Amino acid sequence: MAAATLLYAQSGGVTAVINATAAAVIETGRRHGLRVLAARDGILGVLREELIDTTPLPASTVTALGRTPGGAFGSCRYKLGSLDADRAKYQRLIDVFRAHDVRYFLYNGGNDSADTALKVSRLAAEFDYPLACIGVPKTVDNDLAVTDTCPGFGSAAKYTAVSVREAALDVAAMASTSTKVFVYEAMGRHAGWLAAAAGLAGRTADDAPHVILFPERAFDEPAFLAKVREVVERVGHCVVVASEGIRAADGTFVADAGGGKDAFGHSQLGGVAPLLAARVKDSLGYKVHWTVPDYLQRSARHLASETDLEQAVAVGRAAVDYAVKGRNAVMPVIVRTRDRPYRWKIEPAPLEDIANHERTMPDDFIREDGYGITDAARRYLEPLIRGEAPPKYGRDGLPKYVRIPLPCIEKRLPAFEA
Repeated sequence: MAAATLLYAQSGGVTAVINATAAAVIETGRRHGLRVLAARDGILGVLREELIDTTPLPASTVTALGRTPGGAFGSCRYKLGSLDADRAKYQRLIDVFRAHDVRYFLYNGGNDSADTALKVSRLAAEFDYPLACIGVPKTVDNDLAVTDTCPGFGSAAKYTAVSVREAALDVAAMASTSTKVFVYEAMGRHAGWLAAAAGLAGRTADDAPHVILFPERAFDEPAFLAKVREVVERVGHCVVVASEGIRAADGTFVADAGGGKDAFGHSQLGGVAPLLAARVKDSLGYKVHWTVPDYLQRSARHLASETDLEQAVAVGRAAVDYAVKGRNAVMPVIVRTRDRPYRWKIEPAPLEDIANHERTMPDDFIREDGYGITDAARRYLEPLIRGEAPPKYGRDGLPKYVRIPLPCIEKRLPAFEA
């Protein structure tokens, strides 16, 4: 009897530890005797019937995959509409599942991915096709509902806090004759979790970051400039961390790049750091430097959080276990059971409680003046960046990352017409 087939796909922006989840899915699937396929470039790979058989991958390669950043099988930003509006595409997904006897579908992504997995589970039920759909959490933005945190966030948060602390030492050393203000741009469209993580870099009011700008608070330029001036006059320099998604009081993005919208209907953001730097220079006359780490925040596997890595592996294992046990339309979420010492566990949560819900920073995590984090935020964030999980390094001094072969199995259906 042929082994049952599990299909795994990655979605949206990748992370430093998403491949650890992928490796855990493959390893756990093998323990259950499953054939594990991976879609090339996420849900588009399913629609195009571009499926990769992971069976030939040696165990050593799968282990190395778990220490490699990026998305090994390719990801995509591709939004499926409602079951009615995009019915032909959902029907195509079922046809591909049926053609390859896929009985378990694991979609590793964020809010929109959870929504897609939920809709596919409903369509499969309508067609009486036996399919278990499991959403697997992932996002550096940390904005998924229900779960305490999202795999990928802890490592990006660690990178942010470390980078801000190190850069602040550089700025402090040069402030008397050179740079007075440094602006660091953090990812975060609607939720300021990564910007908040920068707050872990310092402890006192005189420690960097001195100013954090959150998307949860309307940006007030005169108040911001006054705060920067006050910090420079008191401390001698000022380190600013700004979320890319900060908005003016009327709701418009401060740094809308004017590049249209992506597949999820999101405006292209970019350049809030240079914009703020220019305002500070022009208004206050200080010498300013700025940085936009962008992809560096989510690809920095060399600074991965051990906690984050453990959780990325745990959700991958649990997702396979849930599918095999017959659970459907659920996601393995992280449940915090204790702050000190930090303790957590994995539990299933219904996709309908997660899909298209966005979790922003709680009010009590943002300091009363709106420019920093509170002790409550620090208690939440600190355990997530704890521990080191460095990759193995080669004789050339660089991490030993793996690139796996991606040949697709033979197609059985007519070509997909977008």
